[in-house]
Amino acid sequence: MNFKNIVLEPLLFSLTQRHHCNAYCIKEEFFTYERLAQEVAKIRTLLANVNDKNVGLVANDDIYTYASIYALWLEGKAYVPLHPGQPLERCLDIIQQVGMTAVLDSSKNTRYSDIPVVNTSLEAPKNYVLEAPKVAEESDLAYILFTSGSTGRPKGVQIMRSNVAAFVDSFHSLGFVATPEDRCLQMFDLTFDMSVQSYLIPILGGACTYTVSYERIKYQAVFELLDDHRLTMVSLVPSVIHYLRPYMDEIDQPEMRYCFFAGEALPTDDTREWSKCVPNAQIWNLYGPTENTIYCTAYLYKRDEQNKETNGTLSIGFAMKGTEVIFVDDDTKLLPSNTKGEMCLAGSCLTKGYWKDEEKNKQAFFEHDGKRFYRTGDVCAIDDEGDIGYYGRKDSQIKIQGFRIELGEIEHVARSFYNEEFAVVALPLYDGDNNCFIHIVIETATLNDEEGLMNHFKKLLPHYMIPAKVHAVAKFPLNISNKIDRKQLLQRIKGEN
Repeated sequence: MNFKNIVLEPLLFSLTQRHHCNAYCIKEEFFTYERLAQEVAKIRTLLANVNDKNVGLVANDDIYTYASIYALWLEGKAYVPLHPGQPLERCLDIIQQVGMTAVLDSSKNTRYSDIPVVNTSLEAPKNYVLEAPKVAEESDLAYILFTSGSTGRPKGVQIMRSNVAAFVDSFHSLGFVATPEDRCLQMFDLTFDMSVQSYLIPILGGACTYTVSYERIKYQAVFELLDDHRLTMVSLVPSVIHYLRPYMDEIDQPEMRYCFFAGEALPTDDTREWSKCVPNAQIWNLYGPTENTIYCTAYLYKRDEQNKETNGTLSIGFAMKGTEVIFVDDDTKLLPSNTKGEMCLAGSCLTKGYWKDEEKNKQAFFEHDGKRFYRTGDVCAIDDEGDIGYYGRKDSQIKIQGFRIELGEIEHVARSFYNEEFAVVALPLYDGDNNCFIHIVIETATLNDEEGLMNHFKKLLPHYMIPAKVHAVAKFPLNISNKIDRKQLLQRIKGEN
């Protein structure tokens, strides 16, 4: 099992044997595998003058950008995505951190004037040759993803070729294999790790991938693609179906085979309603941090049985192939099953760690029983059947009057009052004496029956968990990964106070 066998050989088979099949649908334009192969061959030629192993890639939503990823891999190189909608200063910081001397860019007008830019949108020659992949080591990088860092400076996670191979093998082992008949969704920005599964699994099976531009409102674009193209395999963040709930009576997708959710906790009630829209699909709740290569646990939603859930959100399931999980306390001591603790991960999907940040690596990774583990920062517990319950982020556990509190429990109680109609976020605010007060934020234009909500809290929660204040926000802000931006919400609430 290696990157060449599991990724590059199936990729080349699709590029060379599925000429007239559609590979991509981007902004309502279809591109065949032959056209994709032309672009890949062209970009490989352009890379002849690029000496960097790690190459910047402006993450546009076009055929040239996807072809660039495959071309870089075939040349034994890694891509470092640069988001076209993010501040230039942030992208330049990423370029500086990695030490890149070239950027691939399909934009008509590049904004990178101080670094050599390879224009990938030049016309591809009709006659082309797809050469064999360049020799590369399994420990060589496939990509580096920069996520927000606690210091305010983005931190880069290094994903090796062997990590990608292990992930594909693990994903396929659960039966998640695309076919030439599949129509697959890729709704994620290329700076977010769920994009890798969304563009890679389809092409390995010869399927067609339907993309969503970063400029679009995601849930609206997904609704249109579902309606127009009858997709069969989709990966979504849970907030998408929450925003689609008002339209679910109009959604009927019997062609859907697989529906994957990841990126944030998946409310059971939203899943139940969504399952009626995709009556023949397997619905899976997947979990995994970027540091462990996309997904590493999986739970199959059961339509006719009781599902395992925690605070109204689905279990994240069992450890996938190649992943080992343990649960530890604050002193990194092992905890038994059915006991909440920080989940830690080991195995073949575990990445190299953070780019040139040994201090951060020492904090996040540790040795146990001769194996290297990653601290996820997620509070979980594993049951006797091997399924994992997710309780929230370790940093979302707070103490009030000496009691440890899970903010997710308060959110669950608030959602239940509104019959799961609204999204809810609980936020801790501290006064000048470091006393903690919980504020609850409801995603609604108008706050109805605040008194009833407070009585609901008093009936179901101990006094120290009752929120001090309730806020209404018409639309929750989302970050670039389409998750609720809690930091931005917190700043808004602080402003109100």
